[in-house]
Amino acid sequence: MKKILLWSLLFTLAVGVAPAQDAGTQQQIDKLSGQIQDLLASQEQQGKRLDALAKQISELSDKVNTPAANPDNASRDDLKNLAEKVQEIDKKRQSDRDLILKEIEKLGKIGGAPSHKSAAVTPLPDDTATAPATPQKGYEYKVQANDTVSAIAKAYRDQGVKVSVGDILKANPKLDPAKLYVGQKIFIPDPNAK
Repeated sequence: MKKILLWSLLFTLAVGVAPAQDAGTQQQIDKLSGQIQDLLASQEQQGKRLDALAKQISELSDKVNTPAANPDNASRDDLKNLAEKVQEIDKKRQSDRDLILKEIEKLGKIGGAPSHKSAAVTPLPDDTATAPATPQKGYEYKVQANDTVSAIAKAYRDQGVKVSVGDILKANPKLDPAKLYVGQKIFIPDPNAK
């Protein structure tokens, strides 16, 4: 009987302990199951965040790769076209300048002399090679930018040397008044010094 009692006691304890162990195990399983569900929910949220970030990166990449329609921005072709137009305008400006200078020179030949800087009057010695065939006294003049024969004559007249365009052309028989160049030396006769 003692054995039966012992067995029955053990059986009662075993039956009482088994559900207690099952309840503890069940609690741990429930706890782990809850944690797994939390991890899955967290993983799903991170997946959504990654998808949103991938979408933003794609949109930014598209913005960077497509030119903006902003009127303040210019493309390389726009700048190239602008440079070509500026060069065309510069060529037209230069041709207009040349045309104006030719017209002024024509007007100077007709008789109206444009205003001119005062000429540098430097007397030449009598034995110079630039003097005309007939020995004369006069001045050597270096042609400056935009000079005309009539403007040079007027500048000398303003300084008291009574010289005309005809006098200058006679004294320089090889001189072409339409083809003066900067630095060219011409002889200015002084009719007063004869």
